[in-house]
Amino acid sequence: MILKDIESLKEDYPNIVETHSPKNKVFKNSFRAFWVGGLICAIGQFLNNVFIYHGLNQKEATSATTIVLIMASSILTGLNIFDKIGKYAGAGSSVPITGFANSMVSAAMEYKKEGFIYGMGAKQFTIAGPVIVFGTISSIVIGIIYYLL
Repeated sequence: MILKDIESLKEDYPNIVETHSPKNKVFKNSFRAFWVGGLICAIGQFLNNVFIYHGLNQKEATSATTIVLIMASSILTGLNIFDKIGKYAGAGSSVPITGFANSMVSAAMEYKKEGFIYGMGAKQFTIAGPVIVFGTISSIVIGIIYYLL
């Protein structure tokens, strides 16, 4: 009797899993990520064009655009708006510069109760540390390759 029940459960298991598993929403999630990420990039390009129009050269305009995008991402994270955008858009909101600023500010906000030095100061670099180390090592390797070629 028990063996028969186990066999019937083995047969029903795929149906049970299918019934209770969340539905895959790849198209919807991809569309959201695409248009939100594209909008962030379009805003960045618009800002770059505005800075160039007002007399900055390309290098200065790019730097100013980066600063504005980091500042906007940080402010939206502080106001808990960026997290809502992230829940809606997924990977689309993690366009490199805004996503990195969000991760830095989120870590600082999470640990602010531990103080400025051991909380905010130290914990935000748990996110930045690996990025800085990887960037440094990558630049050294690329520099050596460039030198050899």
